[in-house]
Amino acid sequence: MTWLLLFSGLLMALLSGVFLGFSDFIMRGLAQAPAGAGSAGMVGLNRTVYRSVFMILFMGFLPVSFGLAAWAVWQWNGMATGLVATGALIYLVGVFVVTGVGNVPLNKQLDGLAKQGDARAAFWPRYVDRWTALNHIRSAASALAAALWLIAGQIV
Repeated sequence: MTWLLLFSGLLMALLSGVFLGFSDFIMRGLAQAPAGAGSAGMVGLNRTVYRSVFMILFMGFLPVSFGLAAWAVWQWNGMATGLVATGALIYLVGVFVVTGVGNVPLNKQLDGLAKQGDARAAFWPRYVDRWTALNHIRSAASALAAALWLIAGQIV
C-alpha cells in the first residue's frame, strides 16, 4: 500500500502543478492578451482539455480517492487512516466539486458567448477573476491532498 499512496501522491502533486500554473501565470497572461484573444484562447483550452492526460488524472482520482479512503477505513491504521481519508475528502470537495459547480459552468458560459464579441468582452474580466479564485482553491486542495497521501505513504 505504501507504493500506491506514494504514486497517488506524486500524481496528485502533478495535477496540482497544472492548477498552480493556471493560478500563477496562465490566467494572468490570458487576461493581458489583446482584445478578445485571451477569452478565445481560454475557450480553446477548455475545448481541448477533455482529450488530455490532465482529464485522465482529474477523473481518475475520483475512484482512486474513494478506493484509498475505503482501504484506509477498512485497515484503520492510526494516523495514516486519517491522512488518507482527509486527502480523499479534500480532493472530492476542493477539486472535483469546485470544478463541477464553479469552473465548468463558467467555462460553458464563456463558450456560449464565443460568437458574441461584445457580451464575451464584458463577461471576460469577471470570468477571469471568478475562475482564477476557484482555481486557487483547486490548487491548494490538490497540493494538500498530495501532501497528506505522501505523508501517509511514509507512515503506513
